[in-house]
Amino acid sequence: MDAIGMNLVVDRADIAALLALAAAFFIAIGDVIHQRSAHDVTDEPVGHLTLFLRLLRDRQWWLGSGVSAAGFGCQAAALGLGSVLLVQAVMVTSLLFALPISARATGRSVTRFQWTWAALLAVAIGVIVTIGNPTEGQSRGDVQTWSIVLAVMVPAMVVCVVAARFLHGSTGAVLLALVSGALWGAFAVLLKGVMDRLDDGLLELLKTPETYAAVVVAVLGTAWQQSAFRAGALTASLPTMTVTEPVVGSVLGVVILGEALRPGEAGWVTLSIAFTVMVIATAALARGEAVNTQAAGLAGSGGAGAD
Repeated sequence: MDAIGMNLVVDRADIAALLALAAAFFIAIGDVIHQRSAHDVTDEPVGHLTLFLRLLRDRQWWLGSGVSAAGFGCQAAALGLGSVLLVQAVMVTSLLFALPISARATGRSVTRFQWTWAALLAVAIGVIVTIGNPTEGQSRGDVQTWSIVLAVMVPAMVVCVVAARFLHGSTGAVLLALVSGALWGAFAVLLKGVMDRLDDGLLELLKTPETYAAVVVAVLGTAWQQSAFRAGALTASLPTMTVTEPVVGSVLGVVILGEALRPGEAGWVTLSIAFTVMVIATAALARGEAVNTQAAGLAGSGGAGAD
């Protein structure tokens, strides 16, 4: 029975990893489309709410949102089978998908520098998933733990949003990206709670606080994501956002859901190195993608002006 149970756990983790890969693929496409929409929708300086309302009237933005929604569906299915630690680690691979997709959309090639970091990222994620042996905790957090987390996160995010109004350029973009990344990290934890209630029927799902919290967090995360793209250079916002989301999601998975990494005594050093490489490679790839996207945008603006 123990062997059978272990096989079932392994199978669930494998399926969760595959679903997370699919989610990363769709979200990568959605992010590429959203990046272009955030800059194409208007040339005027606008506030967070105004920008979001304008994007709601943009067909290109809705196309990206539809693709991203497919990704969130895969992410939800993955969280229903595996831990937040596992899913968030695998979903970092969205950058690996975004590289060729963004390159094709902008007519540029992926550099050897980017492929090198991509390979390091893939290896680091493989080490974290295998040696780290992420294990599930409970599917939902208790009210007391969530209250403590909110008491820490909400004031910190408010400070970032307020400061971004006065600190323009790259600094403002980084602050807003921190808010968006933190919200999407929290979204993953909330989504796991929603999936826990899915089998109990629609009525129970509608009674679940995580259902409404996840919707609100997703809307706010999207709004500040677009504002971060507009606030300053993508080279500032995208790396910050891409690193913040899995880090916050993983920390909340441990703190709120009681998840854990179990690499064994000899595995902690290797795991620490792999995690460091993952963060550095993610930032390097996100920055490289942002540079290409920004350069393509400037070239497109120049071409339009010439016409």
